Amino acid sequence: MKSLAHINKYFFKYRYRLIIGIFISILSRYLAVKVPEIVKNSINVADNYRSGIINDIEVVKYNLLCNISFIIGLSILSGFFTFLMRQTIIVTSRLIEFDLKNEIFQQYERLSIKFYKKNRTGDLMNRISEDVGKVRMYAGPAVMYTINMLVLFSVAIYKMIQIDIKLTLYTLIPFPLLSLSVFFLSRVIHKRSTIVQEYLSKLTTFGQEIFSGINIIKSYNTEANMLDSFKRLSDNSKQKNIDLHKAQALFFPSMILLIGISNLIVLYAGGMQYINGYISIGTIAEFIMYVNMLTWPVAIVGWVTSTIQQAEASQKRINEFLEQKPEIISGKENITTVEGKIRFEDVSLTYEDTNIVALKNISFSIKPGETVAILGKTGSGKSSLLNLICRMYDPTNGFICIDGINLKDLNLQEIRKHLGIVPQDPFLFSDTIANNIKFGVVSANQEAIEEAAKKAVIHDNIVHFKEKYETVLGERGITVSGGQKQRLSIARAIIKDPKILIFDDCLSAVDTETEELILNNIKKLSIDKTTLIVSHRISSAKYADHIIVLSDGEIIQEGHHNRLIEVDGYYKDLYKQQLLEKE
Repeated sequence: MKSLAHINKYFFKYRYRLIIGIFISILSRYLAVKVPEIVKNSINVADNYRSGIINDIEVVKYNLLCNISFIIGLSILSGFFTFLMRQTIIVTSRLIEFDLKNEIFQQYERLSIKFYKKNRTGDLMNRISEDVGKVRMYAGPAVMYTINMLVLFSVAIYKMIQIDIKLTLYTLIPFPLLSLSVFFLSRVIHKRSTIVQEYLSKLTTFGQEIFSGINIIKSYNTEANMLDSFKRLSDNSKQKNIDLHKAQALFFPSMILLIGISNLIVLYAGGMQYINGYISIGTIAEFIMYVNMLTWPVAIVGWVTSTIQQAEASQKRINEFLEQKPEIISGKENITTVEGKIRFEDVSLTYEDTNIVALKNISFSIKPGETVAILGKTGSGKSSLLNLICRMYDPTNGFICIDGINLKDLNLQEIRKHLGIVPQDPFLFSDTIANNIKFGVVSANQEAIEEAAKKAVIHDNIVHFKEKYETVLGERGITVSGGQKQRLSIARAIIKDPKILIFDDCLSAVDTETEELILNNIKKLSIDKTTLIVSHRISSAKYADHIIVLSDGEIIQEGHHNRLIEVDGYYKDLYKQQLLEKE
């Protein structure tokens, strides 16, 4: 249970609830074990009347009625306290589940982009849902049943020893076998539980990828292949689950068998003592009731052990992510205002996972309020450069300064408040268009939303939708076109009114006329803002104050549009090519 030690802090947090639950549980079980004693008295009274020790039938009736009333009363009280016990302990497990899910989600938000490159979405979702669910079963039902088992077992054994220690020892003969079976089956269940959860993650990931890429699957007519792959994965998962439940299925019958053996021992040994006059017939009945009371606690040992082993396996998987440290650590220096001066000093970037050198010794400066265009072939390092400014990655060598302060020293949350980013592949949430636009400024009113949409040249499209700005988009914005996605993403950045605007090839899916309108609006907006525009089109770059051309991670040209078209090189060739295409 080493991995499950992680949630001890939550047990401590809700310790008062647990203490109350434990106290109620003890009281409930104590009331339950009083019943066999009353049954013994009832049987002895009847036996005394039969043997002539008691001659008055009314005395027998009175005793039996009193005992029946006591049994009913104790049962009602025990049931009521059992209800209260579940209300405290099970509710506590739900609170722990809530806290653990929040802890995992916060960790997911802290972790860097590199983490998400290595791990699949389905696996991330499985650990925060299925794995946490397994841990909750340990924190709630397993704890509750363990308390019940310990209390009932302790009190019942104590009562049995009080009655007859020799008979009690006979009864406990099968229990060493119980301990051994629990030990060996626990190890098997732990191992198989880990495999089952891994396969569940694979299934979740596979399903998530299928649903996300359903257009491609249909276009390539590969439904049958995908179905075969899913069947193979499902069959493997089914077999692993069967293997797990085979091990779990051994527990309950084993426990019942051992309790049955104990009952036979009580009947034989107790019967012999009754014949010899050492104990009463009521004592045998009481003893059998105690032994059978142990049936549920002993049988539940198997379920509890299985649950704990599954929870241990799940918490171990959760801890793998919780123990990871984010590579991007926020600095401590806060800045309330940003001028927008950016400087790259001998910056290089190599991606560790692929060993690709994205940037090599890049140095340049951007003045506050300046517009800079970055051009280059695919894979030249344009998006990598922007990712460094957003601090999605840290440079391998060199440093980046904003307003003269090293980016690593700045508070990450504070600096990102001043950035407006339009990514190359825009992401839209399954929410209304209005909520997607005001994503970065939740308090924005309808007027501000519409104004941003107009500047992004998307307003006229939105008003023709049936629900207008309240239109709910499909997953990842599947219900709108690529150009509309890009323009909604631009509106999202504009409404934020940041000091630094970053456009990563975000006009590739719009026509040249719409592009011209958007660029004119951006030009008006960026008068007092530092703006970076990554593009493959000269039309997006020609109005920039400064142009940087990248190739294989290095700056090969830089300057103003009018100067660059006069110099032989990549920019001039691209200009001629696109001019010819336009004509």
